[in-house]
Amino acid sequence: MKNPKYVDIMEIIDLVKSDSQIIVGSAAAEPQEFMTNLHKAGERVKNVTVTNCLPFVNSDFFMEEKWRDSFFLDGWFYTAVLRKMHEHGNISFIPNNLHFAGTKRLDYRDCDIFVTAATMPDKHGYVSLSLSNIYEKEILERAKIVVLEVNENFPTTYGDTEVHISDVDYLVRANYQPPTLPDVEPNEKDTIIGKLIADKIYDGDTIQLGIGGIPNAVAKALVTKKDLGIHTEMFTSGMIDLIESGAANGKMKTLHKGKHVCCFALGNKKLYDYIDQNPAVMVLRGSYVNNPSVIALNDNQVSINSTLEVDLTGQCASESIGTVHFSGTGGQSDTAVGAQKAKNGRSFISLYSTALVRNKETGEREEVSKIVPTLKPGAAVSLSRNDVDYVVTEYGIVRLRGTNIRERAKLLISIAHPKFREQLYKDALEAGFIHEHF
Repeated sequence: MKNPKYVDIMEIIDLVKSDSQIIVGSAAAEPQEFMTNLHKAGERVKNVTVTNCLPFVNSDFFMEEKWRDSFFLDGWFYTAVLRKMHEHGNISFIPNNLHFAGTKRLDYRDCDIFVTAATMPDKHGYVSLSLSNIYEKEILERAKIVVLEVNENFPTTYGDTEVHISDVDYLVRANYQPPTLPDVEPNEKDTIIGKLIADKIYDGDTIQLGIGGIPNAVAKALVTKKDLGIHTEMFTSGMIDLIESGAANGKMKTLHKGKHVCCFALGNKKLYDYIDQNPAVMVLRGSYVNNPSVIALNDNQVSINSTLEVDLTGQCASESIGTVHFSGTGGQSDTAVGAQKAKNGRSFISLYSTALVRNKETGEREEVSKIVPTLKPGAAVSLSRNDVDYVVTEYGIVRLRGTNIRERAKLLISIAHPKFREQLYKDALEAGFIHEHF
């Protein structure tokens, strides 16, 4: 049995050696003290790899180009900062489906040091991993050195987040606030799309939602429903509104009845206050929550995700724009496949019909269709055309499940922006997707 000791953060930085493999907590569980101070080892180390997911701290070790030979950053999910810093040459993306993220990484390489945020130990010697268990529990169980930044500002969550300090090597006292996401007010397009999706969600369904204007619009449109369940990778602020309105209570769930299930939480302070010591919320491992076979155990499971671009055969590029990496697969494939495996399950992919893109020749921004004949060269297919169900834009909703290429090309053109439909038909004809003229 370990007897963990409290240490200063610089004692943890001293543990970092050249060639160290380090994994840190995800999203709101990111260890801010460690990430803020890691660059201080830069003068004495080389080839240290840090693996993270959805970071919030703009850490000097990857922001400053002078540390590119000292540190390499591998990300399970990119943010705007990682996209920008990618050009330094020491940041790369790990292709993954969320439920396999931790286990596949450990299959590839060991973890020398694992650092994440947690609550203060209770009187029994237990801490809670609090806001993220995407991969944290698996890594903690196999890392050579385990470090927790314990912080009284973090909510105590239940499910599979409990860790006894005898399984920890070092504790660092921290006093920062968990990061929050601003509430995004849905715009007109979001509201239209949200209502189209909400009309396909019924009393007693179990839902999965993400972040952003469209998911928030869906949540707002669902407040009049009854007996909704929640089985989602990310527990969001919009879900609190559904619970408090009485729309979501989990009474009809076929798995974890009456419980709101997730593998991480990210949102506003109201969300964190709600989940604190709340036995109705279960934060379980991502390898369980996002396993499509587990998701499928929820009758009437509904998944709602967004994408960047859809081609006329139904391929969804949700994480890259051509070869430029943008975000990550996350749980999109997990939840879409899992929902469709469920009895009466449904999956939705949402997107605006157009985007404003800067013309490289003129420098002017021009409107382009996000429904395209073919994806941009090098684009990552986040959701296979074999796994697409409903697709939604502000111009309508179509179901591709079971359709052939000709049928789905016509369906997708019907929900494209009207000014691009004729050209899309011409492109579909040229590609051989359809054979009838516009």
